[in-house]
Formats: sequence, C-alpha cells, structure tokens
Amino acid sequence: MFKHDKALLHEVKVDGPNIMYASMMQEQLGGPHGELKAAMQYLSQSLRIKDPEIKDLFLDIASEELSHMEMVATTVNLLNGHVLDAKDATVGTIQAHVSTGLTPGLTSASGQYWTAAYIEETGDLAADILSNIAAEQRAKVVYQYLYRQITDKGVRETIDFLLNREEAHNTMFREAFNRLQDTGSLKDWGITKDSKLYFNLSTPGDQFFNANNPQPPSFNSPNTTGTKM
Repeated sequence: MFKHDKALLHEVKVDGPNIMYASMMQEQLGGPHGELKAAMQYLSQSLRIKDPEIKDLFLDIASEELSHMEMVATTVNLLNGHVLDAKDATVGTIQAHVSTGLTPGLTSASGQYWTAAYIEETGDLAADILSNIAAEQRAKVVYQYLYRQITDKGVRETIDFLLNREEAHNTMFREAFNRLQDTGSLKDWGITKDSKLYFNLSTPGDQFFNANNPQPPSFNSPNTTGTKM
C-alpha cells in the first residue's frame, strides 16, 4: 500500500521562470538515470526479494524516489512558468507548450519518452544491488552537471538536496551488499583456475593490473562478516 503526503519531501522554489533550464531538468524526470527510472527499478526488483529487511530497503528507497520525481516535476512546472511560449522552448519542453499545456511530460531533456527498457532486474540480489549502486552514482553525476549550469538559488538548493539523497541511497545499498555472502552469483567466487587467469593484452604491458587473490566484491574492509541470504 502506498500513501500520498501532500507536503513535498523538501520545499521547492525557483527565482523565476527559465524555459531552457526546465528542459534540462526533464532529464531527471523521464531520462534513463532519472527519478522515475530509479523508483520503478527498485520497486520491480523488490517483488522477488525474500529477505524482509532488504525488501523493505528497496521499497522504502523506491517510495522516496517517487517523492523526488514529484520535486523534479514541481521544479519543471515553476521553471516553465504560466505562459505558453514555444518559441523560447527547447527540445525537452517544447511539447509542454504545444500539447500538454505546460504539464511536465515523462521525457528526457532531449524529448525522448521514458521507457521500461531503462529498468535493470535479474532476480539475483547481488547483481541488482550493484546495478542500483551504479544507478545512484549516475543520478548523482547528472545532478552535479545540472547544478553547475544554473545560478538560480532555489533550483540549486533543490538539486543539492536531491544529490545528497542519492548519496544516502548509495550508502544504504552498499551496506546491503556487504550483508551478502556466498549467495546467488556470489557463490564460489574466484575458486576455479579460469577465474584466476588474467590476460595482459596491452602493449607494452608495464602497467598490467595483476590480481593474484580474487575476492568477492565488498565495500567494507576485508574482514567484514556477512550473513547468508
């Protein structure tokens, strides 16, 4: 069950309309690294998870991503203003001025419609968590790019909040990954002869990266203890 709280997760405001930047913000609404993608990915992944704590984590973060989506859409609304002005709109928001009556569409900054093809889900908890860590990192990078290209104080404050929430989600997914041990695709990590064979295919090969003792990936120190799931 989901509930809607009428209050935004964090106050959204802008110094004034900025149609061009509204187009740029669309990237985090309907783009491949945006908030809708994150919410739908974590929600769909959660449907198969058996561990109750990990399942709750995925659902909690998915729910927050929907609130982030609401914040981004509100920001786009404010930046679009209240006057239809397609002549000053760019690719990502021109549709808002000619067909949706300024309603933010589920598109990227280039006007490409959101698609479920953005979603990564494998049914393997380790693989899915690693996908989510990467997703949070990419979203953070996009927000950093957006932050550098706007001087509007209100927009910057919103982006700063959202960027830091992505960092919090990244940390939580990393903690969840550290709880996994000898499960799914992490079973029997690096024990066969072929898994320890590395090719030096660079010429010259002075800088070859050598891994003599492969270990399961972890975001903590080597003596981290995990729990089987």
